[in-house]
Amino acid sequence: MLAAASLIPGLDDIVRHGNPERRAEVARRIAELFFRDAARLRPSHVDLFDDILIDLVPYVETIMRAELSERFSLLGNAPRSLVGQFARENEILVAGPVLRRSPVLDEEILLEVARLKGQGHLLAMAERHTLSADLTDVMVRRGDREVVRRTAGNAGAVFSENGFLELTKRAARDAVLTLTVGQRDDLPEQRLKELLAGSLDVIRRRLFDVVKPDRQIAIRQVLSEILGRPEQLEKATRDFVPAHRTILALHEAGQLNEAALLGFAKQYAYEESVAALAAMSGVSIPTLDRLISGDRHDPILIIGKTVGLQWATVRALILLRLGPNRIPAPADIEAARVNFARLMPSTADRVVSFWKMQQAV
Repeated sequence: MLAAASLIPGLDDIVRHGNPERRAEVARRIAELFFRDAARLRPSHVDLFDDILIDLVPYVETIMRAELSERFSLLGNAPRSLVGQFARENEILVAGPVLRRSPVLDEEILLEVARLKGQGHLLAMAERHTLSADLTDVMVRRGDREVVRRTAGNAGAVFSENGFLELTKRAARDAVLTLTVGQRDDLPEQRLKELLAGSLDVIRRRLFDVVKPDRQIAIRQVLSEILGRPEQLEKATRDFVPAHRTILALHEAGQLNEAALLGFAKQYAYEESVAALAAMSGVSIPTLDRLISGDRHDPILIIGKTVGLQWATVRALILLRLGPNRIPAPADIEAARVNFARLMPSTADRVVSFWKMQQAV
């Protein structure tokens, strides 16, 4: 503080009555003094810098505040009030650095920001080294899809029972979140059951492939309880031979058309639907099965546009893919409808040609 006062005469008057430009210049110079001597400063000296900077920094332009936030976020003895001020800013360029990593932000400020600020602030906090259960409760409840995925994937995050319950509910409509939550070592057994019960078969298999051996055992046991039979996840395959015969017969009778495909989709006849699409598009059954059983609707939109299907049929195929026991979010269906309407046939044709080339290779 003495160094600051000697370097900047009339500091007290500048703080109280100086114009914004002068205050900003003084803030920059005092901050540089702090960074130069940070390793040697006593707590009382840090408090003095804090008292001065808290009044000056608001007059600094956004880019410089963001730079100061970045530098202060790396210091274990950064001025606490100033860092808290940065964290509460609406401008995410300024708030982001300290929310991501500053060790001097206390739980009270983090909870305040989590409850009041927007998704950018929540996403920044999701990258912190540790997250308390109280904090993740708020983040999972308020966060959008990306925030929740990032929070669930944070190894240093702790979740309450309610937090895990909310995660499993949201995972029922988010395959990426299902895979992320399913790999957490602290996921309770009951929540694992709920997670698997609400998941597509293809997602269960993918999760089985990526988890540790002890979790694979748990998944087998849970699926045995859910399905009422031992589950051989590694070897399960679909038999398309009968469906192929059915579609061949329809084709020979001149009855293989969109109406027939729509009928199969509404009956949740997966094999017949895929075989029909294969015959109508020229893409092989194994290729379509692999694409359609993934965790995105895009292949259905693309093949539907190439074949010339109406939206009602495409929608039925999306519901078929999810299965009879899962109801998609209306927003997801509407997004798929908009994407299907915007998809150019020429673009879809190029993608389908690429699929055919791959299967030929």
